[in-house]
Amino acid sequence: MANQTQTDLRPPPAPAPAPVPAPLPRPARRTEGRTGVRTGVRAGARHTGLARTAWSVLAVYAVSTAVHLLVLAAMTAPHGPGVRERLVAWDGLLYISIAEDGYPHGLTRDQDGELTGNNLAFFPLFPLLARWLHRLTGIDAGSAALLVAHLSLLGALLAVHRLLIRLYGPRTATIGLVLLAGAQPMALTFLMAYSESLFLALAAASLLFAHRRHWLTAGALALLAGLTRPAALALVLALACAVLLEIRRTGRLSRRPLAALALACSGTPAYLAWVGNRSGQLNAWFEIQQAGWGTHWDNGAAFADFLTGAFLRSGEWVPLSTAVLLIAAVCATALAWRRDAWPPLLVYGTTVLVLTLGQSNFYHSKLRLLVPAVLFLIPLARALARASDRSVVVVLTMSTLFGSWYGAHMLTTWRYAI
Repeated sequence: MANQTQTDLRPPPAPAPAPVPAPLPRPARRTEGRTGVRTGVRAGARHTGLARTAWSVLAVYAVSTAVHLLVLAAMTAPHGPGVRERLVAWDGLLYISIAEDGYPHGLTRDQDGELTGNNLAFFPLFPLLARWLHRLTGIDAGSAALLVAHLSLLGALLAVHRLLIRLYGPRTATIGLVLLAGAQPMALTFLMAYSESLFLALAAASLLFAHRRHWLTAGALALLAGLTRPAALALVLALACAVLLEIRRTGRLSRRPLAALALACSGTPAYLAWVGNRSGQLNAWFEIQQAGWGTHWDNGAAFADFLTGAFLRSGEWVPLSTAVLLIAAVCATALAWRRDAWPPLLVYGTTVLVLTLGQSNFYHSKLRLLVPAVLFLIPLARALARASDRSVVVVLTMSTLFGSWYGAHMLTTWRYAI
C-alpha cells in the first residue's frame, strides 16, 4: 500500500510537445510579379525606344532624300544627263563596272608605258554587295548599287541615332541625324552609287557595339569597314581606344576586346595584300592611287597650298566655299573635344578629318570624304538641342536647303568629279 501510494503521488508525465508546423513558404507570386513588372517595364521602354528610333530614322531619311532629289531634279538641265545618270556618275560608274565585270588582273599602262589608275583602287565590299543584289533580283547593276547605298544609309542613320542617344540623349541624336543626312554639304553622296553610306553604317554600328561592350561584333563590323574604304584606319584607332578604356576599367587584359581589335586590323591589309598579289607588286594599291588620282600622304602640304590659292588667287565659288567649309569642319572638330565626349568617337572623327586633309587628293573631293566623320556635327547638334523648337526648325530647314543645293550644284554645275 505504501508503495502504491507513493506511486500514485508521482506527478503524471508531461505530454509530448505538439509538432511545430513548418514555416509556410514565402508566396512566390508577389516576388515573381515584381520581377515580371520590372522586366516588362524595361522591355516596354526598350521597345518604345526602338520604335522612336525607327520613326526618327525613317522620317529623316524620307525628308532628306526627298529634298536632295527634288533640288537635284530642279537643277538638272532638261537636255542633259538625268537625275539617275548623275547619281551613278564618276566613281559610281567604276563601282558598277566592278560589279559587272570584276577587277582587272593587274597593273595597267598607257601607250607610253606609264602606269595608270584602274579599278583596283576601289575597295571590294560595296561593288560585291551590288553584284549579289544584281544577280539575286535581276535588276541592273546601277540600280543595285543605288539600292545598296540607300539601304546602307538607313542602317547608318539607325546606328548613329542609337549611338548618339547613348552619348547625348534623344534630342541631340535626332538633330544630329538631320545635320548628317540633310544639312552637311555633299550629304547627297549618301544617295549615290558611292561607298560612303555603307562605310558609315559599318563604322557607326561598330562604335555602337563597342560602347555596349559587344566586342566581337564590333570587331567583325570594323573588319567589313576595312573592306569598304581605306578610312577604316580611323575605326581601328577608335576601337583601340575603346579597348584601352576597357582595360583601364577592368584592370586586366580580356580576350574578347583583344580579339575584336585583331579583327578590326585585318580588313584593309587583307585587301591591300590581295591587290599586291594580283598585280605582282607589294605596294601596287598605293602606286595605282598615285598614278590615277595623284593621291599620297603629304602631311597636308597640298591642302595648305589649296587654302592659299583659294583665298588669295582663286575667284571661283567652289574653291572658296570648299576652303571655308573645310576650315569650319576643323574648328567644329576641335570644339567637339570636351571632357564629357566619348574618346573613341573623338579618335574616329578626328582621324577621318586628318586622313582627308593630310593627303594630296583632289580638293573638290574632300567634303565628300568627310561625310562619314560625324564628329564635327556634334557641337552644333548639342547647341541646337538647348535651343527652342522654333529655332531648331528654322536652322535645320535652312541648313538642309543649303546642303541640298550645294550637293546638287557640285553634281550639275561643277565640271570635275566629286
